[in-house]
Amino acid sequence: MKMKKIFALLLALAMVFAFAACGEEAAEGNGAEGEVVTYKAVTEPTFPPFDTTDENTGEIIGFDMDLMNAIAEDQGFKVTYTAMEFDSLIPAVQSGSADIITAGMNAEDPERQEKVDFSNTYYDSGLVVVVKKDNKTINGMDDLTADMKVASQIGTTGADQTKALFNDGKIKEAVILNGFDTCMLQLKNGDVNAVIIDQPVAKAYMAKQDGVKIVGDVLNAESYGFAVQKGNKELLDKINAGLQNVIDNGTYDELIEKWF
Repeated sequence: MKMKKIFALLLALAMVFAFAACGEEAAEGNGAEGEVVTYKAVTEPTFPPFDTTDENTGEIIGFDMDLMNAIAEDQGFKVTYTAMEFDSLIPAVQSGSADIITAGMNAEDPERQEKVDFSNTYYDSGLVVVVKKDNKTINGMDDLTADMKVASQIGTTGADQTKALFNDGKIKEAVILNGFDTCMLQLKNGDVNAVIIDQPVAKAYMAKQDGVKIVGDVLNAESYGFAVQKGNKELLDKINAGLQNVIDNGTYDELIEKWF
């Protein structure tokens, strides 16, 4: 009887050690020391040259992707990219279903600053008016009138500017659409009179497509930044440190040359 009790005790101890070993193995597979962390970045890839889609491979590419990849390499982490509608980007980071927004996003917008934390800015931009090449009526923002329709991409500063023109009675309709390409298609088809968009995006489009032109001055200068969940200081510090290193070592200038 005594031997049976000893055997039962030894068996119980063996089971405890077995479960403990399994637990240690699972922990090592989840964030073990030396394992490379992969962050999920989200973007709306209709905003070239910052964020776009390779026509041949379907891969999400752009200045933002190249810059974030350089930052990731410098800081020892990896990044994957997922396409979403622009209005869904901030909620995705807020909910924790994504880690980083890489979408040419204005980092100086007070409403956005309340919802997410922005990195140091990496590009200064501004708004322009785009019209058809044969348009001789519109030569700048001041030439937009109460009988005109103006398009812009949803969630952008251009959309805010377009809505403000409509609210002030300066245009007939603010046509706010999901993608920049859709805005340009409406312009070419004559459905709208003009498009208000960020200057580098307009220039990138014009480098590949004919039939449109930029008119007037650059307006409403803004600066782009990457965004993370509120309070995620660890990731934000990595991005800022990597960004500064990429600027200092010349990689940033190489990417500007490549995409602009």
